[in-house]
Amino acid sequence: MNYFELDQAQQRLPELVERARRGEDVTITERNQPVVKFVAVERCTVLTQRRRPGSAKGLIQLSDDFGEPLEDFREYM
Repeated sequence: MNYFELDQAQQRLPELVERARRGEDVTITERNQPVVKFVAVERCTVLTQRRRPGSAKGLIQLSDDFGEPLEDFREYM
């Protein structure tokens, strides 16, 4: 992993972005503490398939008394 202090990173930003594109992890630090990590977008977890409405239909079932108040709260109803 490559670490760069913030003032150094400001001067070399295009180079650091290119390194991240090539697959390197680039971490920017401030007072020796990591504050930012550059990772190429392709390497990030991205939703690859679009969600479809109704795709979970039938997978979730609610009990018949779902809308009823809880026993502990009956006196407040």
